Amino acid sequence: MAKAKIFIDGEHGTTGLQIRERLAARDDLEVLSIPHEERRNPDYRAKLLNGADIAILCLPDDASREAAQMLADAGNTTTRMIDASTAFRTHPDWVFGFAELEPGQREKIASAHFVSNPGCYSTGAIALLRPLVLAGLLPPDYPVTINAVSGYTGGGKNMIAQMEDASRDDAIAANHFEYALTLKHKHVPEIVSRAGLSRSPIFTPNVGRFAQGMLVNIPLFTDHMTGDATLASIHHCYDAHYAGQDVVEVASLEDVANAPRLDAQEMTNTDRLKIYVCGTAGTGQVNLVASLDNLGKGASGAAVQNMDIMLKG
Repeated sequence: MAKAKIFIDGEHGTTGLQIRERLAARDDLEVLSIPHEERRNPDYRAKLLNGADIAILCLPDDASREAAQMLADAGNTTTRMIDASTAFRTHPDWVFGFAELEPGQREKIASAHFVSNPGCYSTGAIALLRPLVLAGLLPPDYPVTINAVSGYTGGGKNMIAQMEDASRDDAIAANHFEYALTLKHKHVPEIVSRAGLSRSPIFTPNVGRFAQGMLVNIPLFTDHMTGDATLASIHHCYDAHYAGQDVVEVASLEDVANAPRLDAQEMTNTDRLKIYVCGTAGTGQVNLVASLDNLGKGASGAAVQNMDIMLKG
C-alpha cells in the first residue's frame, strides 16, 4: 500500500515544527517538505500542495486562505486540508476538528475534505461548555466568563524569543500578563459557534512565563443553569459525554477535593486534555477547569489526531 503523502505548509513555525516532530518516526507516511532554497517559490509550494493526500496548514489566516485558493484554482479535488489558523473555524464548508465535540463528530472528520483545527483556548472552553449545552444543563444565553492562562509558545516565535531573553525585564517579558483587553479575542467566535452559545462570553486570556501548558477556567452559578445542575450532575455529564475515548480525561470528584492546586503545566508534552469539576456540593457554585498542552491537544497534537482520523476514514 502506498504511503499517504503529508505536506506541512509552514513547517518552520511553532505548530509546524511540533507536527513534524510527531511525524518523524512514522514509517506509514511520506512527509513532503520544501527545500530551504525553494521556501519563497510559490510554484514549488503549489506543486507540493497539489501532490499531497493531506496538507496541514500552519500559517497566518491570509496565507491559509491563499493555500486553499491554490487548490481551487488548480481544480484539485483530491488533496484534503487541515488548517491550524483561525481562517475557517466557523466556515460552513469546513468540519471543526474536535473529535470529542459531540456524537458523530469523529465520523464527520473522517469523511471531511476540509478540517479546521480548533484554537488552544477554545479547545479547553468548548470541551467544558459543549457537553453542558447538549445535556440541557447550560442555557445558551448564560453569561459565561472564561479565564485562561497559556504557556508563551502559543504566541509564536517572536514571543518565544522575548520570553526566553534573560536580559529583558519589561512588560513583554513579564512573568505573567493579561491581554485582549477589548474583549475581542479571535477565539471567541468559534467558542460561541461550536459550544452552541447565543451570547458571547467574556474571555480573559493570560500568558505565563512557562513554555507549554494551559488552564482554561469557567465558573458557573448552578441556580442560573437549567435542569438538575449540581456538582455531581455536571461531573456525571462529562463522564457520560467523554466515555469510551482516551483523549479527554475527567478527574474524579474525590481527586479534585484532595488536590491542593492545579498546575498549568500538568499536561505538557501530551496530546490529551483533563477536566476538573471543582467546588463544594450544595453551595450553588462550580468552577470548571480544562488542562491541556497549548501545543498538544491545543494545536499540533490535535492536527495529527485529525490527520489520523481522516486517513483511517
